[in-house]
Amino acid sequence: MEIYAKVLLWVVPFFIIFIIVEIAYGHYTGKQTHTFMDTLSSLSSGMTNILKDILGLIVVIISYPYLLEKLSIIKLENNWFLYAIAFVCIDFASYWIHRLNHKINFFWNQHVIHHSSEEFNLACALRQSISNIFGYSALFLIPAAVLGVPHEVITVLAPLHLFGQFWYHTQHIGKLGILEYFLVTPSQHRVHHAINPIYIDKNLAAIFCVWDRWFGTFQEELDEEPPVYGVLKPVRTWNPLIINFQHLWAMIQDAWYTRSWKEKLTLWWRPTGYRPDDVALKFPRKKISTESPFEKYNPEMSNFKKTWALFQWICITVLLLLLLSNYESFTSSQALLMGGLIMVSIFGFTSLMDDYQWSYAFELGRNFLGLLFFCLPYQSDFYLTHIPGLFYFGIIYFSLSIVGLQLLDQKKKLPPMNEG
Repeated sequence: MEIYAKVLLWVVPFFIIFIIVEIAYGHYTGKQTHTFMDTLSSLSSGMTNILKDILGLIVVIISYPYLLEKLSIIKLENNWFLYAIAFVCIDFASYWIHRLNHKINFFWNQHVIHHSSEEFNLACALRQSISNIFGYSALFLIPAAVLGVPHEVITVLAPLHLFGQFWYHTQHIGKLGILEYFLVTPSQHRVHHAINPIYIDKNLAAIFCVWDRWFGTFQEELDEEPPVYGVLKPVRTWNPLIINFQHLWAMIQDAWYTRSWKEKLTLWWRPTGYRPDDVALKFPRKKISTESPFEKYNPEMSNFKKTWALFQWICITVLLLLLLSNYESFTSSQALLMGGLIMVSIFGFTSLMDDYQWSYAFELGRNFLGLLFFCLPYQSDFYLTHIPGLFYFGIIYFSLSIVGLQLLDQKKKLPPMNEG
């Protein structure tokens, strides 16, 4: 995990720079594809996914080394061909995992976060799940195990394969000629993120679009059918942790309220969006249609509130980068506590952006908890000795955040100014 943390320390700023460039390009050309809180929500979602990965918050059902030991029948030489075969195997596995996520109710919960934005831009690429806590993806790497691809090769290539999916989340690149026949391109991935009936569940490949062409899930982007982005049942929140478990909670409710025991046991494995007839009738959920205009989720907020949200995101990002850069200094429990504090901070500030009734009190409590976190004798001794920069930054951040909350609350209570 220490090596992965170091890699992320370089990759995260790289992604942020490219997102800023895309925002600037959109402003310059008058074709802006970002909205303020949607982008901050996407970036915050990326942080939660990073925390889940570096903290190892996953229960491995079956591991690749186990399959390799049991199924390997040949041993490829350690050269470029081995890495090429391994990359193709990873991409093949990714296609089928992705297809499973789209087709089955239970698995959709761990993918809905990626489709939840009603915009389409580079920041969307960072909307990655934290609800996929069961590790079963090795099952789809059986071809690699049979070919004897070493675990170390998979470990090296898997992050590169994931990072290689970043660039095509954009509306500013058109069709790319001959590349459209074998690589996933921005045009193809715009189709994948669209909720137009003709585009739903299409273009599931990650790097090589040949899988879509071979297995019947390819759809070209059509000039007469502009993509409409989002999900059919809009999430209506900026909070990435709520989005991650919103669909699961809906399924739990359906399983609770349906009178059929068969439905209680089977609705999880039915096609995505399936609901028992009795609960669908009693508790209908609105689905949007691309045939008529719908209002995107974008609650009005003041410039001061936007500034406060940006301040929160910047400071939480700094906390994350300081955790990554000093990861070797933390014990497992200390890293878990620090990661938990960052998670709670993301939950708190995005909830306040949604204006939940309880969000102000939660945020105030979260910031006092942050101060206490750094001021407890054991904690303060550790940070002052090993990571003093993180200690002082944490104290300043949570103190300023409490002051900002007071100002935000005062502005909210002010009566509206008279017009004219």
